[in-house]
Amino acid sequence: MTADLDNAGLGFGLVVAAGLSTAVGAAAVYFNSIVRLASKSVLAAGLGFSGGVMLYVSFVEIFVKSQGAFAEAIEDEAHAYMAATGCMFGGMLLMRLLAVLVHALDQNHKCHDAEGPTIRSPVLSPGTIPDAPPAEPGLVEAPDEGPSPEGAAEEAKKDARLQAMGLNTALAIALHNFPEGLATFVATLADPSVGVTLAVAIAIHNVPEGMCVALPIYYASGSRHKGFFWALLSGLSEPVGAAIGYLIIKGSGEDMNQTVYGVLFGVVAGMMIMIVLLELMPTALRYDPADKYVTNSMVLGMVVMAASLVLFTV
Repeated sequence: MTADLDNAGLGFGLVVAAGLSTAVGAAAVYFNSIVRLASKSVLAAGLGFSGGVMLYVSFVEIFVKSQGAFAEAIEDEAHAYMAATGCMFGGMLLMRLLAVLVHALDQNHKCHDAEGPTIRSPVLSPGTIPDAPPAEPGLVEAPDEGPSPEGAAEEAKKDARLQAMGLNTALAIALHNFPEGLATFVATLADPSVGVTLAVAIAIHNVPEGMCVALPIYYASGSRHKGFFWALLSGLSEPVGAAIGYLIIKGSGEDMNQTVYGVLFGVVAGMMIMIVLLELMPTALRYDPADKYVTNSMVLGMVVMAASLVLFTV
């Protein structure tokens, strides 16, 4: 495996595109039809597909490249396998610790439970809610009765809590997206076809995350632009992850490149596995508790990833 940065430009482009996909979900605050289309079954299938892609590429492609890089660096297959395995579980541990931090920042980071959270109506003129977003998916609007004088203070507190939830979710998603940017960038350096497929998978599951940030802030503040801005900002941590990966590889020097690649590939594989286990699959199964779509979509994602690798190697 060559240890160069020839594909760095493509890697950064894919990472930016995947990060900006949060804006697609955030656009729900402007277009009610986007929310209607984002049914629970569609989101469950998309998350399952993304999970299948990420699991397959982690175990079959990125871990193998980690082992290959270590084999070139230390010239011992057994030790190379042990080093790659250790880095993979190290990446899983790092992601577990990051998940604890995310949960501490936002205990409602799951975004939607099986029934969906209760979302208040946007703060607009009393008695009217022009083109307010519909309740789907999983969003339950409060009855449009207008606040009573004695309930005004309580309503303000609820709106403040709702807006805080949206902002906390934005920060949590930004932290959660950071390793995804690193993963996509490193995968693209190793194999552009893998990077493209992985970027698409990450973009798919970034869409509902954008909705999780934008909609609560919009309903609490009545500002579509504010909801969209914070959701967009939460996705921009992915290029930061890519930039750090670039700096690590760039500064490693020729003698250490293979070892650095081995460590990065192993850690990234572990991080991606834990993203699927901690985020994608639990969220997908909350949308689809009967598992009508999730498992089949996951297998389909693996098949698509395998087929793309076969096509690019023929």
